[in-house]
Parts: sequence; structure tokens; C-alpha cells
Amino acid sequence: MSGRVISWFSCGANSAIATKKALKKYDNVVIVYCDTGGEHPDNIRFLLDCQEWFGREITVLKSDYKDHFDVWEKERYINGIAGARCTVELKKRLRYQFQRVDDIQVFGYSAEEKHRAVRFNEAFPEVTTDFILIDEGLQKRDCLGLMSKQGIEMPTMYKLGLNNNNCIGCCKGGAGYWNHIRKHFPDHFKRASEIERDIGHAMVKSNGVPTFLDELDPNAGNHKAEQISCDFLCQSMEI
Repeated sequence: MSGRVISWFSCGANSAIATKKALKKYDNVVIVYCDTGGEHPDNIRFLLDCQEWFGREITVLKSDYKDHFDVWEKERYINGIAGARCTVELKKRLRYQFQRVDDIQVFGYSAEEKHRAVRFNEAFPEVTTDFILIDEGLQKRDCLGLMSKQGIEMPTMYKLGLNNNNCIGCCKGGAGYWNHIRKHFPDHFKRASEIERDIGHAMVKSNGVPTFLDELDPNAGNHKAEQISCDFLCQSMEI
């Protein structure tokens, strides 16, 4: 094999297990993490724990933007028909700059996310992909269980009851998600609500109606039932 194998690590259980399996499957794996600047600080601890477990250094890519809020303010765009601008600037552009035409790219989509893998291949037919978790039939709960067996403490955002480990205040979150952010990260909630008003765009729909965060009913939504994807689309039990 002449090209590299890039395993995209995102400080989540799925990408951690996918990376570990890629290291067993391939010899020339490069592990890459896109640092958005907006994720919980505990993600760095998780990254270092996983790096030790992998026995391989993780390459960290970082854009010139401070975080997702910085993108929203400078680009004057949050999300909409064109997708989430923060995903484009903090993840997509970094992948485009780093990848090579002969790379195999490993992504941590789990078995219940097969539709996302199909969408990725349709959107980026030029990329050679390996959806290693889907091939092995591993679901997200399996990945969480396997991480628990390794004794690696999951990132704080999971422990707070969120389904995903995205930036604190993700524009793809629903009403329940944002109310959970309001509870645990009031400063992030306040800043996001101020940016919304400044730009004139409401991220969240409540009862099907676009609703600014500062008008959102604190009891609206159910964060446990909301799944948020922040990826490049925007877009046997042994390890």
C-alpha cells in the first residue's frame, strides 16, 4: 500500500474504537484530530488518554478561527441551507488541506449510522473510505462499552448526559440540547443568544417555529432524544 491511512479522531467513543481497529488493520495509520477550539477542555485529557492507548501520536489540526463562535461572528453566518459554516471552516477545510488523493480515510460512523456513510460516499466519491465500525456491525453502545472495558474515562459532555461530544453550544442542536447547555454552560448559552440576535438568525425550532435562544421555553425539547451530527458532511467484541 503506497498511500496513508488517515483515521479521523473526534474525541468520541466511536472514533476511538474505529482508530484502534484501524491500527490493527493497517500499518501506516495517521491519527488526526481537528481542534475546533470550542469543545470542552476535558477533551484534551481524553485525547491524551487515547493517545497512550493507541501507542501513536495524534496529529492536531487547527484553523485560524478561535472557535465556532468566532466563525459565526466573522462570517456572519451560523447555519441554514448552506449547512453549518463552523463545520466548513473548522473541519472540512482542514480535511481538504491535509488529505491526499491516495489516502484511505477511516471514519467512526457506527452501524446505526450507515445512512451517513452512504451520504458521505455520495458527496465525496473521490475519497477512499473505510467505515470499519459498520463493517463489523458495531453500534454506538458497543463502542461505549468497549471504551469502558479499557478503563478510559469518557469526556465530560457524555457524563453530562449529552448524546454527542461536539462544541459547547452546537448550532445543530435542538431545543432540548440548548436548554441543557443553558443549565450547564450559561455563559455559552448567553453568548450564542447574543450572536443570534446580532446576525438576525435563530438556530433552533420550537414546535416547528424558528425561535431565538433568548425566547426559548426553558422546558422545551428533550436532549436525550436529540441526535446531533457534526462531521465532514454537514454531513466479536474484541478490540
